[in-house]
Amino acid sequence: MNDTRNSSTHTLPDKTAEAMAVPVLMFAVGVIGNIIAIAALSGSKQERKSSAFFALVCGLAVTDLLGTCLASPITIATYLNENVLYDNTDLCEFHSFLLLFFGVAGLSIICAMSAERYLAICCPYTYQRWGIDQHFARKCLFCIYLSNIAFCCLPVMGMAGSICQPSKTWCFINWRADKTLPATYSFLYASVSFLLILMTIVLNFAVCGTLLIMRRRKIQSPVTRGSTRARWKALSSGVEAQMMTVFMVTSVVVLGCSAPLVVRVFSNQITWAENSHADLMAIRIASVNAILDPWIYILLRRTLFRKIQRFSKVFYSSRKGKAPMLPVKSSQRTFHYQGDITNTHVFTPL
Repeated sequence: MNDTRNSSTHTLPDKTAEAMAVPVLMFAVGVIGNIIAIAALSGSKQERKSSAFFALVCGLAVTDLLGTCLASPITIATYLNENVLYDNTDLCEFHSFLLLFFGVAGLSIICAMSAERYLAICCPYTYQRWGIDQHFARKCLFCIYLSNIAFCCLPVMGMAGSICQPSKTWCFINWRADKTLPATYSFLYASVSFLLILMTIVLNFAVCGTLLIMRRRKIQSPVTRGSTRARWKALSSGVEAQMMTVFMVTSVVVLGCSAPLVVRVFSNQITWAENSHADLMAIRIASVNAILDPWIYILLRRTLFRKIQRFSKVFYSSRKGKAPMLPVKSSQRTFHYQGDITNTHVFTPL
C-alpha cells in the first residue's frame, strides 16, 4: 500500500510538469519574440519611426506582449491548482476578458496595418490628404483599444456570462447559451472577428494586385521622368517581392490562427455540441498568433529579405555553373510609400 501511494504521489507531479510544457513554452517564446521585436524597433532610424506603419507595428508588438504576460501566467497557475479559475468567479471573468480583448485587438491592429498599406499604395492622394503619420496611427491605436475594451466588457456588464471551460485551464464566454442576449453576443463577437479577418485578407490581396499591375505597367509603358507613374519606379522589384511576401504570410497566419476560434464560437452557439478538445486547440492556435506576429512584421525586414534574395541568386548562379555577380551598391535608397508623391523620397525603409 505504501509503495502504491508513494508511486502515485510521484507520478502526479510528472504529469503536471508534462502538461505545463505547452503553455510555458508558448509563454516563453511569446515574451522573448515580442521583446526582440520591440528592441529591434527601438534601434530603428528616426525616419522609420515617423511612419504610421512603424507606430502600428509597435502597437501590435506591445499588445501581443501584454496579452502574453497577463493571460499566460493565469493559465500556467491552473496546472498547479486546477480550481484557480473554477472557484474564483472574478478571476474567471478577468481571464475571459483578456482572451476576448487581446484576440480582437490583435486582429484590429493587423487590419489597420493592412488598411494603411492599402491607402499608401493604392490611394496615395487620399493618404496624403488625410495626413496619415505616426500621430494619426497613435490616435487609431487609441480608438482601437478604447472600442475593444468597451466591446469586451459587455459580458462583465451582464450581456453574456463567462464560464470555466471543461479543461479548467481557461475561461471564455458561454458560447452555448440558450438565452437571447448571451447568444447574440457570441454571434456578434464571432462576426466582428470574421469581418476583421476578411478585411485583412481582401486588403492584402488588393495591395498585391496593385503591385503586380504597377510592375507590368513599369515594364510595358515608358513614361517621362516628371510623371506620377515615374515616381512609382522607386518601388523596386525587390521591395515588391518583399512586401508581397509579408502580406501573403500575414494573410495565411491571420486566417490560420484566428479562424479556428471563430469557427468554434459559431459551431458551439449553433449546434450546442460540446467538444472541449477542439475548443482547447482553437484557443491555443489563436494564442500562436501573438508568437508569430513579431517574426513576420519585424524580423522579416527589408535588410533580411535582401540578404536572403542575394543568397538565393548566388546559389542559383552556382548551380547553373555561372560566376555569381557581385552585388553593386547603389546610392539610391529604396523607400516605402508615405503618401507624398511630390517628394522624390516617397518611401521610407522598413
